[in-house]
Amino acid sequence: MNLKLRLDGCTVAYSDSGGTGRPVLFLHGAGVDHAMFEQQVGAVSSSGRRSVTWDMRAHGLSRPNTSPITANQLVSDAESVIAALGLSRPVLVGHSLGGNIAQELIRRNPAGFSAMAVMDATWNAGPLSSVERLLLRLAAPMLALVPERFLPEVMAKASAVTPSGRSDLARAFAQVPKREFLAIWRSTVSLVSPAPDYRTPVPLLLVVGDRDRTGNIAKAMPAWARHEGTREVVIPEAGHVPSQDSPAAVTEALLRFLDSLDQDR
Repeated sequence: MNLKLRLDGCTVAYSDSGGTGRPVLFLHGAGVDHAMFEQQVGAVSSSGRRSVTWDMRAHGLSRPNTSPITANQLVSDAESVIAALGLSRPVLVGHSLGGNIAQELIRRNPAGFSAMAVMDATWNAGPLSSVERLLLRLAAPMLALVPERFLPEVMAKASAVTPSGRSDLARAFAQVPKREFLAIWRSTVSLVSPAPDYRTPVPLLLVVGDRDRTGNIAKAMPAWARHEGTREVVIPEAGHVPSQDSPAAVTEALLRFLDSLDQDR
């Protein structure tokens, strides 16, 4: 992560394997950083594809940030990375917030991407019950009640089930001040915009940990899979961040999906 790209209010850190293979852009979750995809990025690069990973503004090595953190800003940042690196119709691989951003990128520019893999993110266009809408509105205020010194451990325990996963996530969460984390969380929520008739216009992979209890993900992802007529890949013994709880299983699912794209060319 020794490469830098200057954006409005922040210089973001990224890595790029280079090469002429199909480009794959990784988008990490809220409050964490590029390390959550370490094993998947290595495997994608070794397969001959071009892998790009980065820390979103206010995350990881992409600090300090002096601009307001909004959903539109985060989506715009992703568009800037794609344009600056000349990524032609990349595959988007997004976790949680990164999955929400990936969905929004494709809704805005469906011809600009060749496929999307979403891990443990809610369905932006999916229906929401009145209870789910209320819980979305209450999420940030409830997190605001957690003392800042405890927040990284609270989030890590809620996100991963393995000791190694929790340890690395606590490290990542600790880099983001509470006020910025709450702004990031609000950005995630604001990307949810139900559209009953919308269907993803590119090949889609949905991956979820079988022990993920974050928000409405356990309900939304299988409903999304049924709506799209695709299969949901459930990762055993994994929480909200299966790429760290069960990296080999996630890597296998992702490579199988990428291989299927090459076969369909």
